[in-house]
Amino acid sequence: MAKIFEFLAEGFEEIEALAPVDILRRGGHEVHTVSVTGALWVTSSHGITVKADLLFEEADLSTADLLLLPGGMPGSVNLNTHEGVRLALLTHDERGKRIGAICAAPMVLGSLGLLQGRRATCSPGFETYLEGAEYTGELFTVDGNIITGEGPAATLPYAYEILSMLSGEEVSRQLQRKMQYAHLMGEI
Repeated sequence: MAKIFEFLAEGFEEIEALAPVDILRRGGHEVHTVSVTGALWVTSSHGITVKADLLFEEADLSTADLLLLPGGMPGSVNLNTHEGVRLALLTHDERGKRIGAICAAPMVLGSLGLLQGRRATCSPGFETYLEGAEYTGELFTVDGNIITGEGPAATLPYAYEILSMLSGEEVSRQLQRKMQYAHLMGEI
């Protein structure tokens, strides 16, 4: 079982934040949502307020196997300006541990230099923020310890790929069938 922390900032994209949490928890992983706002309640880009599991100051990020960044605006900008998040990502990458970012959030990784010489994807229009990366335009792209996702519609394949990385293809396929995703994709 992997230990995962997902950062929530004001203006996060709901599906990009909550679908991976749902899928990874169903897959048997320990997932904690972490507010970077100083309060447990965080409001999304579409005005939905959710309660995070932890405040940033309470999270022991040294125990994380995976750090996740949902996109959304201004959520991605808010993550990018949070020095604690930035330091955690740099430390996590130095240790070779996994990092996931979707939609506009790969901009944070780009600004930190974590995408130099790597392949990555993001929401169309944000590729200029992938400093040093080869933009793929794919639904999701895995390069080493970093997985990036394109945007809201890519959230499910992105999350299932993360589950595959952590638990193996068969566990991911079983959950895809159970959640009718395999049916949606014509893989009955």
